[in-house]
Amino acid sequence: MKASHSKFRRAALCIALGACLSATTPAVLAQSATGAVTGRAEAGARVTITNPETGFTRGVTAGADGRYRLPLLPPGQYTLQAEGGQPVGVTVTLGNATTVNLAGDGTTELATVQVVGSRIVNAVDVTSTESATNITAQEIARMPVERNVSSVAVLAPGVAQGSAGFGGISFGGSSVAENAFYLNGLNVTDFYNRVGFSEAPFDFYNEFQVKTGGYSVEFGRTTGGVVNALAKSGSNEFHYGAKLVWGPSDWEASRRDSYLDGERYLTRSKDTTDATRLNAWASGPIIRDRLFFFAMYEGRKVEPESTNNVGTSFNRGESDDGFWGTTLDWQITENNLLNLMAFSNDNRTDTTTYAYDFDTDTVGDALSDRYSETGGTNWALTWSSYLTNSLSMKVMHGSMERNSITGSPNDADCNYVSAGSGVPDPGVPLGCTNNLSIYDRNDERKQTRADFEWSLGDHLLRFGYDREVNTSDLSQGYSGPGGVSYLVSTTTPGAQIPDAGTVPPGYTEYVRARRYEIFGEFESNNQALYIEDSWSITPNFLLNLGLRYEEFDNKDAEGNTYIEMDDMIAPRVGFSWDLRGDGTTKLFGNAGRYYLPVANVINIKQGGALLDERTFYGFDGWEISERDGVQYATPILGPQFGFSNDQGDGTVGDLRAEVDADMDPVYQDELILGFQQALNETWSWGARGIYRRLENAIDDINITATHCGRVGSSWVMANPGEELTIWGDTDCDGTADGYLTIDTSQAGYWTEADNYEFIDGEWTYVGSTPTGQRGWVKPKRDYKALELQLDRAWDGKWAFNASYTLSWSEGNAEGPVNTDTNFGDTGRTENFDDPFVNYRGDGPLANDHRHQIKLRGSYAFNDNWRAGATVDARSGGPITAMGVGNPYNWKSYHSYYICVENCTRDQAFPNPEEGDTWSTADRVFEHSPRGDAGRMPWIVDIGLSLAYERSFGAADFSAKLAVYNLLNNQKPVWVYQDLEPGVGDRDPYFGKERFLQGPRYGQLTLALEF
Repeated sequence: MKASHSKFRRAALCIALGACLSATTPAVLAQSATGAVTGRAEAGARVTITNPETGFTRGVTAGADGRYRLPLLPPGQYTLQAEGGQPVGVTVTLGNATTVNLAGDGTTELATVQVVGSRIVNAVDVTSTESATNITAQEIARMPVERNVSSVAVLAPGVAQGSAGFGGISFGGSSVAENAFYLNGLNVTDFYNRVGFSEAPFDFYNEFQVKTGGYSVEFGRTTGGVVNALAKSGSNEFHYGAKLVWGPSDWEASRRDSYLDGERYLTRSKDTTDATRLNAWASGPIIRDRLFFFAMYEGRKVEPESTNNVGTSFNRGESDDGFWGTTLDWQITENNLLNLMAFSNDNRTDTTTYAYDFDTDTVGDALSDRYSETGGTNWALTWSSYLTNSLSMKVMHGSMERNSITGSPNDADCNYVSAGSGVPDPGVPLGCTNNLSIYDRNDERKQTRADFEWSLGDHLLRFGYDREVNTSDLSQGYSGPGGVSYLVSTTTPGAQIPDAGTVPPGYTEYVRARRYEIFGEFESNNQALYIEDSWSITPNFLLNLGLRYEEFDNKDAEGNTYIEMDDMIAPRVGFSWDLRGDGTTKLFGNAGRYYLPVANVINIKQGGALLDERTFYGFDGWEISERDGVQYATPILGPQFGFSNDQGDGTVGDLRAEVDADMDPVYQDELILGFQQALNETWSWGARGIYRRLENAIDDINITATHCGRVGSSWVMANPGEELTIWGDTDCDGTADGYLTIDTSQAGYWTEADNYEFIDGEWTYVGSTPTGQRGWVKPKRDYKALELQLDRAWDGKWAFNASYTLSWSEGNAEGPVNTDTNFGDTGRTENFDDPFVNYRGDGPLANDHRHQIKLRGSYAFNDNWRAGATVDARSGGPITAMGVGNPYNWKSYHSYYICVENCTRDQAFPNPEEGDTWSTADRVFEHSPRGDAGRMPWIVDIGLSLAYERSFGAADFSAKLAVYNLLNNQKPVWVYQDLEPGVGDRDPYFGKERFLQGPRYGQLTLALEF
């Protein structure tokens, strides 16, 4: 630990020296929750910016070359004035710099900016090398955008909704577990699994910036995209109001059930949600021109209803917890501002499960109850200070909390029972509880960061420090006696079950009885230093040079470091060329590296006292029991044929043998070249070419052999295809005594062809498999895209935006999660469990949507009526016909091979009298390439809204009716991709739909503001 801190101090010293040596600066991005105004004026002139709504005033003196810069400005509407000149309105937007050049007589050179109404906004931000889309709450109000942050992010080019059951959004071909989300500078990203984030109700937000590439070294810990949001704030005028958002279940089209050969296998048609939300808010001055507040409370009543997949049970839930949120802005002096943002999104849902008859639509007796709790309290305190005319500082400290709790009154008495498709239906509900786990987890992030900005002539120097302490406090175990859950699945006699054994003769179903327990407090620390020099080489050419240094430290349940990665240097270089010198046309580009931290779920499952016992039995039918007058079924256990606890035996263990001692981080390199042009005051267009390459992965791999021979089973967190350093037996005496190094691209996994020899003083692998492959392949993911965009800014009458993205996402690794197998346990995918899982597994990846078309716009018919529309269309993802096992290995993980002959003993010898000399070596496999089974259909989602606005004296009334998925398309976004669930078995559900687009639904919003 001391060595790590020493390295960090040395890195800090190097960056500090870099800051001293880079003593010269211009204009570029503002820090995360602010904006900036920059430009030229008469040399020595005093340039003043004022927010009339808050009284905030800030002035700077233009340099000898006429340059001026006003950084760290809260987004909003300002007036800008050079001494002796006329004031002009300026819009400051989140994360952007608005360029306004002031002539010698104090007037504004309007050729360099865009004027909408009486205000100046960016036509083309020639000071930025990022790829970002800014969207305000006012713009969203004009369109039918679903009221959540993910739907806002999807408006940006190259961003798509995740298609698997664990949700999320994908930026530029990356998986859904690689993004970062910020609110008022606070990182609210879920650090447990990295798929979600802490979210407030829609009316708490004021503006969003969606960064899809090339972002500043200020941002890190992501290989996907960034959503940067800003909460609302108060002003010198008191305002208050209320908003009702009503989405009745009657306005929701019926969800479509799924059938196979006339038999229903997925029941959705009874799934509905009735939602009513009413918020009241107020804002204004506590002390005029000094202290302001915004406060909001939202009461919520959400009532979801659903059935299980086969339609034999009915779930009815209710959630009525409220939300509160507030911001306080204190303008202490002209040079010092303090902002507090806080909100609580605690929410509890209580659900009762009833017996149900789908055919008669009859809800019977209550079977069980369960509850879930989510959310927590989040806050950030930010101090912004203008230290000198050219040096400014921002310091933020905050906390994010996310609870995840599930339980049931039946937890002590009832085991959880589930069954796969094709298992005989007992005619009564499975088990007496619908709650799998007694689960209680609290995730808390404490974040501190300091950002500085220093203007030095032609250089703008930005540098800072960022530290996060992420703690997960977890207690988890399965419900019921013994803490065991039962899963019944179909199979064939003689089939190989992963980590189990061979299915006994005569059994076409088997039972997996699983006991799973874990508890403890798990911490990870992430810290970074960054420095960035934006150098105006000429008045029209900006060069952006950035460097970010990062460290990740993950700890086990005993508080000891077990994954530590440091010396991560992320260089980023960008340029922006104002081709005409008038701010209307720019050529820009950037190249950079981005690192991804290890999710806390790895701390828990690799560094915790995890007990994971899986016992396998033949299935001898259903036992029907009764509880509280209600019948239910549990499986009758036949002969035991397998047992495994290699995923966790209940102890923390010696993690030196389970984690690479010299692990390399996950990182992605990115290259972007783009062009943007303002055609006139309202129209602009742009094009962007993108190349992204994922260079590494961290995953659990099954090391079964070292130079001492086969070692059984040891699951190690490592870099597949790279050298692995673990604690082991170095002298082959049967005792672990030191670190040994295995080149996992060459060795580490047992096969019958393994062969080691002692050559030149070290054990060397000299054998090979029949494929010539002697170890793990390296992970690969390449994303290539061309984006085209056309934009017309809102001028009070209409606005329009269109984008088209042509892209390819290819390789053998989607990222930390697997969409194609619907596996969302971040960092523990099946992709690299053994060397043959991914053998010949290159092809189009799950987030490969070759074509994306996005349209959005709004039109005002008159002062009272307006309409909005959105279109989101994307081509379907690839389908892979997955098998299990392969010609070279006995393990039965997902694979890119299908067994076509002699797959089981019964298939090889259908007539036993002919003899029985079958073995697994007799199986004949064929290659089944990734994505070779076709594509899912195009997904087209059209939204339409109609709004009415009218003022009644001091009151403003508005009503908006929005319809989402207007055409009620319910195309599959994910299909079953296991062609062969067991060796020699064919799944009749392969290629059949599992997850669909949500149905058409309507929503009415009524608002009254004073």
